[in-house]
Amino acid sequence: MISDTICALRERAGYSQAELAKRLSVTRSSVNAWESGLSAPTAINIIELAKLFHVSADFILELEQTRQIDLSELTEREIRIIYELLDYFRQAKGKA
Repeated sequence: MISDTICALRERAGYSQAELAKRLSVTRSSVNAWESGLSAPTAINIIELAKLFHVSADFILELEQTRQIDLSELTEREIRIIYELLDYFRQAKGKA
């Protein structure tokens, strides 16, 4: 559910509900309502959540299960290292 996704993203980022609310300019009770499934964030809030957590809006809405990483500020060498790590993890997972 979208409520579980928002909660998991928030906790993974190390934010309290109050901290997330402040970053989005909403009330803590709004964040609590989203995470409790009592209400859903507006389209604007979904976009802001996606930007903040570096995922797509589709991921938050559970329309896709992939994540995106913004590599725009990295050098080509750093990007190559990330791809090598991904390959390593995929191969290790295949051997498990």
